[in-house]
Amino acid sequence: MRPPRIPLGSPFRLLLLACSFALAAYAGVRLLAGDWFGVALWIVGAALLHDLVLLPLYAAADRAVVRGLDAVGRRDLTLYVRVPAALSGLLLLVWFPLIAGLVEQRYRSATGLPADVFLGRWLLITAVLFGGSALLAALRLPRLRRAANRRPPAVH
Repeated sequence: MRPPRIPLGSPFRLLLLACSFALAAYAGVRLLAGDWFGVALWIVGAALLHDLVLLPLYAAADRAVVRGLDAVGRRDLTLYVRVPAALSGLLLLVWFPLIAGLVEQRYRSATGLPADVFLGRWLLITAVLFGGSALLAALRLPRLRRAANRRPPAVH
């Protein structure tokens, strides 16, 4: 009886995986070379903040959106709210220090540009994301209605 064959994949995939591990190890060594305790503390703090604070918040917000759309019989429009909210939240997460004005002086001294425009631009991008999603939903609404009419009623 032959031993089971280990699925390794193609040689190119193995080489790419080895290169990505080497790059991650290099980045880790460089990152931890200066203030390894501060970096480790930041990573643990970010994980705890996400898991204990942010995840319950956006899970509750998503549940409220689903229930609200379900109450009006439009649960099929959930993704038209989720996608722009996720993109806007991601932009807020990445640019939060500039949006909140926490690093305004440092940004101005490093770039020579004003940092007070980030909040307005983030709000504008968020409005465009939700407006585009609403427009797309309005354009697809007749097709969604036809599909809903063809579907048999849900059994509770």
